[in-house]
Amino acid sequence: MSKIDQQLFTTHEHALERDQGDCPNCGKPLQLKHGKHGAFIGCSDYPQCEYHRPLVEKAQSEDEIMEGTQCPKCSRPLALKSGRYGFYIGCSGYPECDHIVRQDETEVTELLPVCPQCKKAELTARTNRFGKKFYACSDYPSCKYLLNEKPVAETCPDCGWGVLVEKKVRGKRTLCCPQRTCKHQQERI
Repeated sequence: MSKIDQQLFTTHEHALERDQGDCPNCGKPLQLKHGKHGAFIGCSDYPQCEYHRPLVEKAQSEDEIMEGTQCPKCSRPLALKSGRYGFYIGCSGYPECDHIVRQDETEVTELLPVCPQCKKAELTARTNRFGKKFYACSDYPSCKYLLNEKPVAETCPDCGWGVLVEKKVRGKRTLCCPQRTCKHQQERI
């Protein structure tokens, strides 16, 4: 262990010991603090003064204007922007115009069956906040039917339910009934 230079392990600690300045609210010194979302700079007189700021200031990213594209609402050019969930395409005239190009507008829309529960609206493909695709009724607030597998417009021969779902069972594509009480399965041809 004597061959290892102990100074290698302490170099980052000196960087954190530098003076962070004084609190703009109360004038007491600022210090490095740790919270559940990571490190931040906070006032040393914490309960009385609640001033805090991020450890690293995020640089504002410039929106990249996409030449040859127009917003359908206000006819300004569209821009590639960075948001909470990654990059997206939106109007360069934000906040006056809030148009955003949805991902499903750019993709070819696939034909999905009618909702078997309400029998009024269609099932639509949606994406949850983690990026996983699911299928829900387009009449959402009044009908809360959803599926995690891709629906197929075929009725179940056993129970008569309006859709079957496509699953992979033992490496083969299989059509299954989504109802928990029905155990119908047939191999996809």
